[in-house]
Amino acid sequence: MTNRAIIKTDKAPAAIGSYSQAVKVDHTVYLSGQIPLDPQTMEIVSDDFTEQARQVFRNLRAVCEAANGSLGHVVKLNLYLTDLSDFGAVNEVMAEFFEQPYPARAAVGVKQLPKGALFEAEGVMVI
Repeated sequence: MTNRAIIKTDKAPAAIGSYSQAVKVDHTVYLSGQIPLDPQTMEIVSDDFTEQARQVFRNLRAVCEAANGSLGHVVKLNLYLTDLSDFGAVNEVMAEFFEQPYPARAAVGVKQLPKGALFEAEGVMVI
């Protein structure tokens, strides 16, 4: 039988739907998508893509830490951008939060994200 736990922290935005911030099964943590919400105000932090990307990774980091891990334990990221011309900017911001070797990653252009966000990221962490 697997060891399953729900991960929750006040240092990341509360779920705005029917999902958990993360679910840990044995040594794998499945991180729900984070958008650039300030955890206290639950508002988008800025209209600027770079600032939104930084907040998304801060939110992911908080959930990783709540699961007793870190961004360094992330093995897979899925990124969602409403404008693929921001691809270079997201690479620069990722380099602020992650060290080589970087996790496996996909970047997908999408029409729209919740609350009008420009960027969302989800991932898988192994600890």
